[in-house]
Amino acid sequence: MVRKIIHIDMDAFYASVEQRDREELKGKPVAVGYPYKRGVVAAASYEARKFGVRSAMPSTTAQRKCPELIFVPPRFEVYRAVSRQIRSIFLEYTPLVEPLSLDEAYLDVTANLRRLPTASATASEIRQRIFDWTGLTASAGVSYNKFLAKLASDYKKPNGQYVIAPAKGAAFVEALAVGKFHGVGPVTAEKMNKLGIFTGADLKARALEFLVKHFGKSGPWYYAIARGEDDRPVEPDRPRKSSGSETTLLQDLTDPAAVENVVLEQAAEVWAWCEKARLYGASVTVKIKYADFRQLTRSRTLTHVVTSLAELNEIALALTRSVYPLENGVRLAGVTISHFPEDEEPGESGQLDFDFG
Repeated sequence: MVRKIIHIDMDAFYASVEQRDREELKGKPVAVGYPYKRGVVAAASYEARKFGVRSAMPSTTAQRKCPELIFVPPRFEVYRAVSRQIRSIFLEYTPLVEPLSLDEAYLDVTANLRRLPTASATASEIRQRIFDWTGLTASAGVSYNKFLAKLASDYKKPNGQYVIAPAKGAAFVEALAVGKFHGVGPVTAEKMNKLGIFTGADLKARALEFLVKHFGKSGPWYYAIARGEDDRPVEPDRPRKSSGSETTLLQDLTDPAAVENVVLEQAAEVWAWCEKARLYGASVTVKIKYADFRQLTRSRTLTHVVTSLAELNEIALALTRSVYPLENGVRLAGVTISHFPEDEEPGESGQLDFDFG
């Protein structure tokens, strides 16, 4: 049976919620975040994006690009509440819902509960229901697998919908630049380009042995998606193993205090999720990526779960300081908490794990 997969992606979610709730922000360039020297844009409205403002951009850079930019502080409790509303709509059409974040999810509607004739009609109705209930717009991608549905949802943003039929999947991928593939980051795209692989067609022309030689375990995955193939099922209610937040900075940071500020911002995001989900972990990981793309992590596993934001901050800062002196500018920093109580017993308190990528 050919699957019918929908990928729903809310349009500029955080910023759109703020514009919905505050009349004076409608039609204005809005950034969710703080206009501090070391602040970072969490989300940008489409009016702000016209000026080149993007999420994860330093606030000072965003202000230079758009002097009229209006900063509003994030309200994550509100965003989570809206996300729950949207998810309840999804569940009226299928129990097979796989959330990826607050603002996007995969739905398998091969056998939709409302018995609509096509996945396209189902996606259209869901998008209309979301708008009627929340006042927010969503974009949708419809295809026969998750990889293509994800690509399709970006194709006609914002407030659009695109279908990649089974007969057109391979051709769609062939025409696409590899840098546009979900799961192919800048480093991998650059490596592919150096090997003469610029498009899906170039990728498809390479033998499986070649891809395994140059990309290891990812080789078979690249071989499959170059042919429009992805057998991954939509997985609802997957046990959450961790909660993490990271941000990529457009300007590399060399000041340790600035790096620590970013780490604390990510820790606050993670802790907000823990409080909402009422899940508390015993392992904390800090991730640092340098300007040359060299990546390292520092982890600590306790004999007890982290019980407060202050404790999480203390551990995250200690792990961050363990990488000093900084060997290069930092382009990415992130924090993850894991080892929830249902996991295996935590290891020795204070253990440090070093993982150089």
